[in-house]
Amino acid sequence: MPGPQYPQLEPFLDYLKFEKRYSQHTLISYRNDLEQFFSFLVSQFDGPSLDQITPMFVRSWLAELKEDEMTAKTINRKISSLKSFFKYQLKTGQLKQTPMTTISAPRISKRLPAFVEQQDIATLFDHVEFPDDWKGRTERLVLKLFYSTGMRLSELIGLKESQIDAAQTQVKVLGKGNKERILPVSQELVAELRSYMAEKPMRIDSVLNLFVTEQGKPLQPREVYAFVKRYLALVTTIQKKSPHILRHSFATHLMNNGADLNAVKELLGHSSLAATQVYTHNTIEKLKEVFKKAHPKA
Repeated sequence: MPGPQYPQLEPFLDYLKFEKRYSQHTLISYRNDLEQFFSFLVSQFDGPSLDQITPMFVRSWLAELKEDEMTAKTINRKISSLKSFFKYQLKTGQLKQTPMTTISAPRISKRLPAFVEQQDIATLFDHVEFPDDWKGRTERLVLKLFYSTGMRLSELIGLKESQIDAAQTQVKVLGKGNKERILPVSQELVAELRSYMAEKPMRIDSVLNLFVTEQGKPLQPREVYAFVKRYLALVTTIQKKSPHILRHSFATHLMNNGADLNAVKELLGHSSLAATQVYTHNTIEKLKEVFKKAHPKA
């Protein structure tokens, strides 16, 4: 813990929570990053006051993170947390200048998002046998909804029955930053969801979550991770087998089948096109493959 030297942390976190309406998950990340930085300042530099923090202090901390073999992506997130914190101190008049102006983020190597091949997804839903009980039914439907909509794990777990619009064959999702988006679903999937809702066991009225366990309780992230990994292991050899891989597969298959980049951006709930553009790289790889197979001079 950074101790009482930095009382500015709590007002900043309150601002993120109540004004920016950031999720609990994001708030925890900010708190961890900033507490880690302040603890470093206390242990290495006797806890300088806010206006005494120089770029050198920040660079020393980043160098230590690098020595701990932290990834560029994580370091970038920590830089972003610091930038937001100091920007807020400028806004509220606590500081006249920020130590972050000369801090540059490390380059992230562009890694193509892994995805499950279309034929493997077909195998999963057409040939894999799911247990003929409530658990098996829930697991199959969760996998199907992940792949059919590309929604995030937190969005799916938090999904309420009221967010299923059967008449319009669509699902309303509350994404990052409380942004609502509408996702189309097939008639067949809507019918499966309706029948699932109608036959819920041991219904607990206070729990209006769409997906529940045999005891009528909401699903937990850990159990969803576990069964997604277990089923994907039956159909694919890719290393990562998480709910997010189904989101990548959803986006990649849309792009490979000619979907417009802006449409995919909206479906994924990305705030900028840059986040969606990684999927165009997979499309290019696919085009190269087609070219090699089909062109006589390839």
